[in-house]
Amino acid sequence: MRADVRHVADGTYLVHGSNTNWVILTDGDAATLIDTGYPGDRRQLLDSLTAVGSSPDAVQAVLITHAHNDHLGSAEYLRDTHGTPVHLHEAEVPHARREFLHQVSVGRVLRNGWRPGVLPWAVHSLRVGGTAHIPVAAPQAFPAVGPLDLPGRPVPVHTPGHTRGHVAFHLPDAGVVVSGDALVSGHPTSRIAGPQLLPDMFHHERARALSSLDILEGLDGDVLLPGHGPVHRGPVRQAVLRTRERALPGG
Repeated sequence: MRADVRHVADGTYLVHGSNTNWVILTDGDAATLIDTGYPGDRRQLLDSLTAVGSSPDAVQAVLITHAHNDHLGSAEYLRDTHGTPVHLHEAEVPHARREFLHQVSVGRVLRNGWRPGVLPWAVHSLRVGGTAHIPVAAPQAFPAVGPLDLPGRPVPVHTPGHTRGHVAFHLPDAGVVVSGDALVSGHPTSRIAGPQLLPDMFHHERARALSSLDILEGLDGDVLLPGHGPVHRGPVRQAVLRTRERALPGG
């Protein structure tokens, strides 16, 4: 399967892997990679770098929204093979080392297997390494507060709930918010399209995930790049309002 690379703003690309997304920020051939897909998405990941005129050796850093396998998949490969530093929120660093695992369990997936889309998603996830044990040997906390000195100048924004150290990334100059799994626009286990929270079974602390919408609401932007689903265009605050409405009983 070829990488599905979408140019969404100057030097900014959303890539659709197998049921998950990653983002490439470029400055010439230098790049910042936000998330890396499933372990089984590696060929697509490498192809996507080629498609935007970059390469693994030109990636200045891998930034991880959170350490679930569908976002962390090739981070250790890039670190070990190409010497690429892997950065996360300090609360997510031990998660990336797999000192603990805040990820939906097989048992919880089976208990939700009656829901539309869950079993096909689970089968696919198993096939592409969703339960593989691939810790990052030397993850690092973000080196600074505020904009990072990397292509795209991304600003990490702590948005806990999906995991304890989940972050979004704000690109103020481009008007872009990379929301990871704090806010998505679709998922194989969801029957709705557009801005939404992931189904409850995926969140470590759903109440905190809901509260983190307040943080996203304060970010200025009109392009939302989610961890799952297509690009969403329009004011980010409006996407947050719609997500909050849908998350409430009867929404």
